[in-house]
Amino acid sequence: MAAPPPGPRWLAAFFAYETTKSVVVKSWVVGAVNRAVQLLILSYFLGWVFLHEKAYQVRDTVIESSVVTKVKGVGKYAGRVLDTADYVTPPQPLPARPQGTSVFVVITKRIVTENQEQGLCPESDARYRCTADSDCPKDSPAATGSAGVLTGRCVRYNGTRRSCEIRGWCPPEVDTVEAPVMLEAENFTLLVKNSVRFPLFGFEKANLPPDAPAGELSRCRFHPARRPLCPVLRLGDVARWAGQDFGTLATTGGVLAIKIGWECDLDQPWERCLPRYSFSRLDGAATTATGYNFRSARYYRRPDGTERRCLTKAFGIRFDVLVYGSAGKFSIVPTLVNVVAACTSVGVGSVLCDLILLHFLKGAEHYKARKFEEVPEASPPRRSAGPTAPGGGEMGSTDAATVSL
Repeated sequence: MAAPPPGPRWLAAFFAYETTKSVVVKSWVVGAVNRAVQLLILSYFLGWVFLHEKAYQVRDTVIESSVVTKVKGVGKYAGRVLDTADYVTPPQPLPARPQGTSVFVVITKRIVTENQEQGLCPESDARYRCTADSDCPKDSPAATGSAGVLTGRCVRYNGTRRSCEIRGWCPPEVDTVEAPVMLEAENFTLLVKNSVRFPLFGFEKANLPPDAPAGELSRCRFHPARRPLCPVLRLGDVARWAGQDFGTLATTGGVLAIKIGWECDLDQPWERCLPRYSFSRLDGAATTATGYNFRSARYYRRPDGTERRCLTKAFGIRFDVLVYGSAGKFSIVPTLVNVVAACTSVGVGSVLCDLILLHFLKGAEHYKARKFEEVPEASPPRRSAGPTAPGGGEMGSTDAATVSL
């Protein structure tokens, strides 16, 4: 064989070609490792990728959802009987939404300040106590009190206390007073009607049982084990399943999430696609400003023409109905992709066995010599000189020459 043409070594190495060579090694250790790795890889793809994750399906994670809610119950508060029109309200300070959407508030406690009108009055917040006008900065950035604009004057609040004067709605709100709590709200019921659609498959489903009579629907109550498909939930149970005490939650307010999950295998019958409910508190991570409350006002005009308002600071439980999910259906494309990935991954066992064989076993140099072999480039066969024809030319031959290397 002819030697490779002269030139830089890196150029010769760059144009070298490597081909696969099969070497059979009769070693129980290496063979056992190879089969064990292959078995683990195949088990992973069959058990986790195909059976658990359903990688043979194409999935639609874009879920179109519609939620309608309805609260029922009658409660007593401050000597008055309240119905849903009194204690169910859109969330604040978010833009007002019509009742019955996926986010609503059940008011459980109120602090009411009546007959407020525009004027001058002492600030009720204890932070604005003063002894002289110099304690009330009129022109500083802190010239805004909790209920109005500071005028710079220190005036008498009561017989023993002086406070900075404000211009705004008077008398100012005092939100530190004790107020009763409507604990009857624990027994109120919530009907959640949810319809979902997966546009990729044109699949639609609702959480209401299709064949349930109206009377049965009004009598059922949701329970995770006994009645997991009933869409009527008791508010006290929702707080308990979220890990909260309803009495404490009704006093300070809070935000609860009602999560509806739709994980549908569309290779199964239509009836097998069912919702799953879960519950949690969304504002539980707050440590300095716990609870939930908002303010609202009703305005009216007296016969003398003065405008007045009734200010209400409301504490309540805000419910957020959150819908999530995905749907999957068999498709040949992801199936082929994952089958090829599984077959390719089986080769990882060979890589691991090569590392063990060539670096950790006795006789590694012997295995390297058998596995890797350098072959120089074969030289082209020389053309033998044949008999010449008269006149100097070569004579033709009907037999082809065969060269063996």
